[in-house]
Amino acid sequence: MLGPNGYGAVQVSPPQEHVVLPGEGHPWWQDYQPVSYSIDNTRRGSRAEFADMVARCRDAGVRIYVDAVVNHMTGSGSVGSGPGSAGSTYAKYEYPAVPYGDGDFGDCRRDIADGTDPAEVQGCELVALSDLDTGSAHVRGAVADYLNDLIGLGVAGFRVDAVKHVPAADLAAIYARLDEVPGYGGRPYIFQEVLDGGGPESIRPPGYTHLGDVIDERYHDQVGAQIRDGRLDSVLETVRTGMAVESDQAVVFVDNHDSQRSDPSISYQAMGQRHVLAQALTLAQPYGTPKVMSSYRFESTAQGPPSTGTEAGNPAGAITAPTDCSGERWFCEHRDLNAMPTFTNAVGEAPAVERAEDGAARIAFDRGERGFAAFNASGSGWTVTSATGLPDGRYCDVANGTIGADGACDSAGYAVSGGEVTVTVPPNGAVALHVDALCAEGAPCADEGGSPDEECATVTAAFSARAETWYGQEVRVVGSVPALGSWDPRDGVRLATDEGAYPTWRGEVDLPEGTAFEYKLVKVAPDGSVQWEAGANRSAAVDSPDARCAQAFTAEWR
Repeated sequence: MLGPNGYGAVQVSPPQEHVVLPGEGHPWWQDYQPVSYSIDNTRRGSRAEFADMVARCRDAGVRIYVDAVVNHMTGSGSVGSGPGSAGSTYAKYEYPAVPYGDGDFGDCRRDIADGTDPAEVQGCELVALSDLDTGSAHVRGAVADYLNDLIGLGVAGFRVDAVKHVPAADLAAIYARLDEVPGYGGRPYIFQEVLDGGGPESIRPPGYTHLGDVIDERYHDQVGAQIRDGRLDSVLETVRTGMAVESDQAVVFVDNHDSQRSDPSISYQAMGQRHVLAQALTLAQPYGTPKVMSSYRFESTAQGPPSTGTEAGNPAGAITAPTDCSGERWFCEHRDLNAMPTFTNAVGEAPAVERAEDGAARIAFDRGERGFAAFNASGSGWTVTSATGLPDGRYCDVANGTIGADGACDSAGYAVSGGEVTVTVPPNGAVALHVDALCAEGAPCADEGGSPDEECATVTAAFSARAETWYGQEVRVVGSVPALGSWDPRDGVRLATDEGAYPTWRGEVDLPEGTAFEYKLVKVAPDGSVQWEAGANRSAAVDSPDARCAQAFTAEWR
């Protein structure tokens, strides 16, 4: 799924031996407390399994980037919790499996007291984690050996964790020792986590751009909040004027594993379909290299990934469960983006040119003559005729469909003629067209998009609802008109799903054009018992049909 739909790389969790904290419920953050640099056994698997993953992704055209922890080892909270996930013994400041001893750590040995003082930030301890003396030749060599071990397995890049706590000169010395990536050639791609907490440039994002790209958290803070609040009209101006570094130095995201817990209002768990829109817009706008979040459901901020439990004789603790996008525990947000990453690849560095706007929640823009995208953060469909720089032709809507190996597009096609295009953007959704996804003979699109040439007698109302169920439950749409059961769940529109689509359910019903209605989602058990979603009735109307006399309606279970 990843390679054909435009993803260039996957960032994976820290793969080194980590602490095991059953008393804490095996939290996610135990992965960020190294015990050694061995990748022989972690809660995600073995060295052989890691190498196999890297090879299989490489064969699909997808690179692996590792989240690399180089600033520290374990913290005070893990004292007495050994052994590590691969069975290594350790104590704070003593890690014989590396080996590191007391002299390989800084002298401060207390928490950072002033987050704007470089001496404190880079010499003292981040939340009691044993701070490595990265100025030491021994430490630099051990870290470089770890990263080169991963490069030897085919790892093509690194997200370097907690970089502001490491002097730039120390990182430069480590990076200089890294090997070229086999199979790809050239140095590994480096992007660095630098949280901007103020202070001089040496501990802020601009102080590390000479070493590699940096993560610009301002994108999450500002643009993520704008999209969450439906203020799409502010996004392009914000990325032009409000970011921390130049576009070609930045990596951006709507949310990541930290922000989901520190700022949960900007996450799929809180935003639902609006989060899908946010990630699609991030892939379309011109600033930085976009990173897509794909995550799991959690009830507490420390909760680790879905687990199969512990295994007898395996010191790694709770073992991470295989990713199952058809289940309840993994969100797999990337699947909802369809082929949207191909838009990012196709438009490159082409500038954004605003083309249409309808209030704060609806915008459309070109990316030069390479792409056109429209976004709708309102609760009803938006049909818009817009100028565009795209050449004449029919284009696959990559925001709502995928492109197969044969080049066929499974979404609607939209026609560009004479520098204009008419698109229908679903509620909290997007439409995206680009020059590398043309509908053509031998590679057709599912159908022609756009507005109908003649008035529709009836409109196919196409419902798409995201709802998690237990085995045997159905999801139905029940509403105020007879076609929706006149509020009787027995006569509502039955939605369907399958292993690849779950938890998204879909179904259709024909309604006279112009029909206004109210509706709700219900879950119906095999015994006929009904669970109604919470909140007020949803209001809608079949008033914006496309060329197929169809209109999309999306909903998230409340």
